[in-house]
Amino acid sequence: MKFLDLAKVYIRSGGGGAGCVSFRREKFIEYGGPDGGDGGRGGDVWAEAVDGLNTLIDFRYQQHFFARSGQHGMGSQMTGASGDDIVLKVPAGTEILDEDEETVIADLTTPGQRVLLAKGGNGGFGNLHFKSSTNRAPRHANPGQPGVERTLWLRLKLIADAGLVGLPNAGKSTFLAAVSNARPKIADYPFTTLVPNLGVVAVDGHEFVMADIPGLIEGASEGRGLGDQFLGHVERSNVLLHLVDGTSEDVAADARTILTELEAYSGLLSDKPRITVLNKADALDEDTLAERRAALEAEVGPVMVMSGVSRQGVTEVLRALWTRIAPTRAPAAPQERSTWQP
Repeated sequence: MKFLDLAKVYIRSGGGGAGCVSFRREKFIEYGGPDGGDGGRGGDVWAEAVDGLNTLIDFRYQQHFFARSGQHGMGSQMTGASGDDIVLKVPAGTEILDEDEETVIADLTTPGQRVLLAKGGNGGFGNLHFKSSTNRAPRHANPGQPGVERTLWLRLKLIADAGLVGLPNAGKSTFLAAVSNARPKIADYPFTTLVPNLGVVAVDGHEFVMADIPGLIEGASEGRGLGDQFLGHVERSNVLLHLVDGTSEDVAADARTILTELEAYSGLLSDKPRITVLNKADALDEDTLAERRAALEAEVGPVMVMSGVSRQGVTEVLRALWTRIAPTRAPAAPQERSTWQP
């Protein structure tokens, strides 16, 4: 399944059915009076977060979602049938944006959470509704209200407890494959990872979700490399794991590059709790490892050491991540339905 994290959709709620102009006509009843029924209500358009989805690829093949209109009213005081609603099934973590791609209408973070995107039009009144002591035979009815037509954007931000950041070839995919059942592509050239990957990690009987995004390079905030288009997928993380390639000649400069790009993208992201790890320790001798660790600590503060290939120090890193994640695991309160009126 291909990964897609941004999709444009066109929605329209159903229009209300028109009211009916009708008069009772039965044998031996000379003045039956009006009996026109009301029109049916148009269908709504909803969005609902569901389990089992982690991409918006379905919205590449269908972009238009139109709810059914209500039926017209009929004689004998019969109200028209209401139109069926339409529900857009989206992954948990999907933001719904207005056409300007900036105004956030809803943020669906929990499976089962729903939001009303477009309300169906009310049905029109039939002539029975207008009967009065002075207007015994009204010959007019109301048309139904039209539906709401709207263009919206769906933007997915994956929900993960921990997010992996680092330069290309820092060993992020190797680490994710070593600690979870995820099988990201691993190779010895930059930008092996082209789309985010999720993996469930277990340590000391606890489980949490980790997200691996494509590597950042200097100038990513200006669109270089793959840019910062995937950084949104670690915005919801409780902690960032910053991997630095220990075989690099200047580990301090590498770390500084990532921190600069995080700050350029979002101050909120740069302020998140962060654990810095010097990776690929198995490829360095003790003196070189100590020297580069000291240089990195002078730049970013405390640093852990590990090797994703030999698994040296991996368990300690996972325990450090869980220490930051555990306080956020409060029982989730039940979500209420929210309604947005255009």
